[in-house]
Amino acid sequence: MLLFSTILEINETFTKEKFIELVITWNRGSRYEENIIPGLEWDGRMNVKYGDDQCWLEIEEYRNRNIIAVRYENAEENGRIWDADYIMNFDEMKMAVQLYRSYTGDASDWNPAFSTPNFLTLLIDGGYLKDDNGLPVSWESYKINEDNVEILSDVINRKSDYRLPVVYVSKTVYDRDPVDIRKMAERLKGVAHVLEQESRSCDRNLRKMTDSRNEYYGAVGIYYPNKTVWPKRFLYHKYDMKDSAMMEKIIRRVMMYSNRQQVNDLYTWYGVLNSISGDRLASQRKEREEAEKERDQVFDEFDGELTEAQKQNDDLMKENAVLRSEVAGLRNKLNDLDEEPVLIAGDEDDLYPGEIKDIVLSILDKELKNGVAKNSRREHILRDLLENNDYQEISKKKADDLARMLNNYNGMTKKTRSALEDFGFQIKEDGKHYKLIYQGDSRYNTTLAKTPSDTRGSKNMVHEIQKSML
Repeated sequence: MLLFSTILEINETFTKEKFIELVITWNRGSRYEENIIPGLEWDGRMNVKYGDDQCWLEIEEYRNRNIIAVRYENAEENGRIWDADYIMNFDEMKMAVQLYRSYTGDASDWNPAFSTPNFLTLLIDGGYLKDDNGLPVSWESYKINEDNVEILSDVINRKSDYRLPVVYVSKTVYDRDPVDIRKMAERLKGVAHVLEQESRSCDRNLRKMTDSRNEYYGAVGIYYPNKTVWPKRFLYHKYDMKDSAMMEKIIRRVMMYSNRQQVNDLYTWYGVLNSISGDRLASQRKEREEAEKERDQVFDEFDGELTEAQKQNDDLMKENAVLRSEVAGLRNKLNDLDEEPVLIAGDEDDLYPGEIKDIVLSILDKELKNGVAKNSRREHILRDLLENNDYQEISKKKADDLARMLNNYNGMTKKTRSALEDFGFQIKEDGKHYKLIYQGDSRYNTTLAKTPSDTRGSKNMVHEIQKSML
């Protein structure tokens, strides 16, 4: 299973010796003793392997294409197998970094979490990575303010040309960060640039420069290098007590994009091994043709080639066995499940915790009460779903709260404003009206008169809000 994949441009100062030394430094610096290969000392040779069957590191040089490939593998006792690949093409001065995880059939720990390879931090801190069209590839965020707001406006207007996706994090209405930006930037190092709004002071200029397409009030936008992929926006909702859920969604989206990018075979471990083997076969074939009269010598050389080909085949068979074990393990896990999910979540996010689930259950509850025959199959299914999904009637309670707030509305008092803001509305003055935006999502808005003529109008408005937003 591919967890992480990126290709980075490397400075000309990066040599083969520095590459190998950095890999060894990375292994020695692991926080976990069981990940460190004892006595790992490089003597300058290529095409060598260190460690044992449980934890090993192999270096392969593909001289014909000036490529060095390194694979590190660690098989843990709980059945997880980690593979980290570092493929450096010195002709193109590009490096592929990939992280895989697979499982044996008896794996006992299926935790989906993983950490971005710390090898990227060594590349960044060593100054080996080239800038991305002026933006540094870093594990820190890049602050956006009045002096450099054009960088962000070009991203939003899709005029920029970066190799990596750009994640822009705006400040909340209270000028705070909606997520832990430092942690997110560290986890996205090497796969995305994180632009952080320094303060809301640049909001006005940014709106003008982007025709109001910019993220604001804590929203986060992901802008992809591929202009055919539409940007993704995540809205911030102050009722979310944990910003970690929002951060995980953002990171997952970026990783999905990065992992889906097509990678040339020469930037993968087995692609390099196959190419080396193919070149050797071609070379042996040519030598055999040229030395046809010296059959004994040719047969000896061909026997060596067959031995090498058999080793390559054994390696590939081992990789296939690992993948088969992973599939078998996944199948076993799925077979152990007592039930399948009734619905699969789409792209809509909760505007408050549990919103989508509650609205779906409220529709089922209404249908159960008004739309199905007694003792029918539909009644039994709907009742079963409601009884087993802890229906809290949150949307109904919010509709009742809204009615209490506004049914007798006669002006925007301090108490009413506070209650509406606590409910989730952003309030803006708009001539003779107030414009109310629900949970920061501009799709859900309404107007409220500053000086209402009668209470009937406010009751009608409450009814419309309940229908369209709750």
